[in-house]
Amino acid sequence: MNASTPRVSICIPTYKGEWTLGAAIESVLAQTLTDFELVVIDDQSPDGTRDLVASYADARIRYLRNDTNLGPEGNWNRCLLEARGTYFKLLPHDDVLHPACLQRQVEAFSADQEQGIALVFSAREVLDPEGQLLTRRGYPGGREGRLLAGEVIGACVRRGTNLLGEPGAVLMRKSLADRVGLFDATYPYVIDLDYWFRLLRHGDAYYCDETLAGFRVSATQWSVAIGSRQSQDFRLFIARVKAQGTLSATALDRGLGFFTPALNNVARLLFYRFYLR
Repeated sequence: MNASTPRVSICIPTYKGEWTLGAAIESVLAQTLTDFELVVIDDQSPDGTRDLVASYADARIRYLRNDTNLGPEGNWNRCLLEARGTYFKLLPHDDVLHPACLQRQVEAFSADQEQGIALVFSAREVLDPEGQLLTRRGYPGGREGRLLAGEVIGACVRRGTNLLGEPGAVLMRKSLADRVGLFDATYPYVIDLDYWFRLLRHGDAYYCDETLAGFRVSATQWSVAIGSRQSQDFRLFIARVKAQGTLSATALDRGLGFFTPALNNVARLLFYRFYLR
């Protein structure tokens, strides 16, 4: 491996994540594609995060601790700035990768000789706080392969949700991320979808129907804490993107997108209430 330019940078932003961070790290170290760096950026955690990371004797791991607490948006953006790989993946400390994740997603990019693919994403598992499977989520239709950016954006708007998935399920070219810029948490619920839309202005998506990542649901999770705001955030986000003139969605999509986020919010809160009780 070229130490200065690894094939993939996997960056884990963490705060008070000692309980689940070990599983995230081990899932990265178990990858069949081994040319990567793993950067753990600790946002001033008052727990044993530093010692936990130090217990892994692997030269591919870098541990960084912020001088001050940056919050989720700031820590995600430091991950972008610290990454040195050809490809970039953000992996929240609650989540895990399946062993073939990097290999499958990098292969999709490698086959894209014209670089028309902006991001590669996959089906993923939803896990309970102990890491046990609750359900599986994938892109509607489950068709492996290239998806036109406009179709993906329209489907997300129409259904009022992020169909591409959480950060751990998505891989992007670092060069494109550098062009797109930093994460924007103006509307926290859609911080990841906002970034996926910005990437999709530059190319299409590729969907791997294989389950390649796991997303852990826990009562302390940031996305759960802001979940009650999801419908408001989604509507404001769509209005902003439309005003910028970059929203490739029909009037019908936008009309449905006004109502579906509220329905999704009810379903999400019921799901959390049942499984996190």
